[in-house]
Amino acid sequence: MGVLAGAEPFSHPGSSGAGFLLCHGFTATPDGMRAWGEHLAGEGFAVRCPLLPGHGTHWRDLNRTTWQDWYATVREALLALRAECDQVFVGGMSMGGTLTLRLAEEFGADLSGLVLVNPSVTRLSLDAKVLPLLSRVVPSIRAIGNDIAKPGEIELAYPRTPVRAAASLARLWKIVRADLPKVTQPVLLLHSRVDHVVEPENSQIVLDGISSTDVTEVVLENSFHVATQDHDAELIFSRSVDFARQLRAGQVGAP
Repeated sequence: MGVLAGAEPFSHPGSSGAGFLLCHGFTATPDGMRAWGEHLAGEGFAVRCPLLPGHGTHWRDLNRTTWQDWYATVREALLALRAECDQVFVGGMSMGGTLTLRLAEEFGADLSGLVLVNPSVTRLSLDAKVLPLLSRVVPSIRAIGNDIAKPGEIELAYPRTPVRAAASLARLWKIVRADLPKVTQPVLLLHSRVDHVVEPENSQIVLDGISSTDVTEVVLENSFHVATQDHDAELIFSRSVDFARQLRAGQVGAP
């Protein structure tokens, strides 16, 4: 099945020498990151946002992939961006935040900073605990997409949640949580006051587990889970630019 209209990966050239890798969420697509990427590009940053394997087509395709496939894709995009830029930042929403943390755990000081939006590292509800068993008998469960407070805004995401893929995501969560102390980069973490997909405990686990000394927490008061398409989107965009510019100014001069 071909890629859905609007789900395509995107990239923008930069003029500052700094780059941003953006990672979309589980069952979602680069469409939810597109406005963020355009804002960053308008401020001089090179931007890449890949389409993760199994996404942007049909939910059954996602069940044929694992977290290793998703991670390999963002890792490849990061390496390409590092070849073009003297400084690289990574931003991710939901599972994109999970992948961002894993990149930080692997690449260390090669990443200049992380922007996490409603990152996921666990699921406290019962369905997450039975995912391994459920994945053997049920191909999909209810959708998790489109948790947006802003009227008329629609997330381009799957209408069902693929269970085998969700079980693989849960395995990635466990790995990322265990290695959180390896995260030492500056972090900007933005999380919604009300989120019907990722429990607030996720952000607290991240904040408690990382070793970063430069950490800024921002509570999004007017958005649900898909905050990059919600009322606080412009706040996310502007704060991420300010965050990167402040870090960049301390090293090679602001873009």
